[in-house]
Order: sequence, then structure tokens, then C-alpha cells
Amino acid sequence: MIKKDITTREDVFLLVSSFYAKIRKDKVLGPFFNNAISDWDAHLEKLTGFWESSLFLKTKYLGNPLKVHVKVDQENNNSISDVHFGLWLNLWYQTIDELFAGDYAENAKRRARKMGTFLYMEIFKARQAN
Repeated sequence: MIKKDITTREDVFLLVSSFYAKIRKDKVLGPFFNNAISDWDAHLEKLTGFWESSLFLKTKYLGNPLKVHVKVDQENNNSISDVHFGLWLNLWYQTIDELFAGDYAENAKRRARKMGTFLYMEIFKARQAN
């Protein structure tokens, strides 16, 4: 089967929804997400908008992922670690590789790696501020 690249909002939604289906079932990551998110349909739409904006640079994402991730860490006794971000990133890469191939797919991997590093560092800084 020849895989296509990520080129449309529908592709981004497929990626995001497939990825979070795995996250929700994951024994380690699932509890963080399932406890924090009550409306998964709305959350998937929001994340589709975030990734569409990030990959295609054509829409503006309105939200504050940093604030949300710091709050989730605080609600979980500052227990989010680099291991969690590594697991998250591995599932993201796995999902992309299962569904897509091409420049945008590779860019989605790079952006997730950078974003994960940034979020983890900012979570760590927020802990020091408290």
C-alpha cells in the first residue's frame, strides 16, 4: 500500500483521532488524558485545528497548550516526566508511520519532538516557580 502525505484537514483529523485512540488505551498515558478531558469530540477538533495550523501555517490556533499542560501536571502531583513525553512521541511517530509518508508527515514528527521538549522544559520551570 502506498501511503500519501498529510495534505488536508481531514488527514490531520485522521492522524489526531487515531493517535488519541491509542493514547486513551495506553496504561501509562491514558489516565492523564482521560482524567483531564471530558469532551473528546471537542478536544479532537481543537487538536486538529492546532496541528493543521502547525503543519500548514494557514489557520490561527486559539489556545494555550502550555497553560493546559502545566495545569495537568499540577493536578497529577507534578508527576509528568520525560518518560511520559517519550511514550507520547513514540505513539505519535508510530501513528504517522502507519498512516502517512512524505514531507508533511516528517514535519509532523519534527514539530512534535520540538513541542514535547518545549512543554516538558516549561512544566519543569513552572514547578520551580511554585
